[in-house]
Amino acid sequence: MILAEGAQSVPSWRLLVPLPSEIIWSLIFLVIFAVVFMKFILPRLNAVLDERAEKIEGGLRNAEKVQEQVDQLKSDQEQELAAARQEAASIREKARTDGQKIVDEARTRAESENERLLASGRQQLSAERIAASTELRGEVGTLASDLASKIVGESLTDDERSRRVIDRFLDDLESSQATTR
Repeated sequence: MILAEGAQSVPSWRLLVPLPSEIIWSLIFLVIFAVVFMKFILPRLNAVLDERAEKIEGGLRNAEKVQEQVDQLKSDQEQELAAARQEAASIREKARTDGQKIVDEARTRAESENERLLASGRQQLSAERIAASTELRGEVGTLASDLASKIVGESLTDDERSRRVIDRFLDDLESSQATTR
């Protein structure tokens, strides 16, 4: 190594090891930096971290509360749904019962109307039968009287005699019909 005049030569191992005055000034600066860091920066950093931790914990608590509310609402909804299903079933059953009752009442009314119509029809038929029988008796009586007058050769104008002959004839006619049935 070539050195200039008046320059001292520094050994090579000295380049790697700092001077004691540099170590002292570095330590002083490090202590000042540590004090400033701990006094001003670290509390703010801790405050920010604590605030974040509180927000996270608050969010977790809120999430738990919301989850509990959701579970409660879900439970309430399931209960209401079950109640609605039960009510719908009871309404269906009531409607079925009411429908059956209406059908039974309609059937009863129809049967009574049917019986009334049948009784009315039977009564009308009986009245028509009696009217027809009376009319036929009169006509048959007149024909029988005319026929008997021709057969007997005498006039049957006497009402009493005529009525007896007609009644006997009709009785014979009815008894002959009853035996043939």
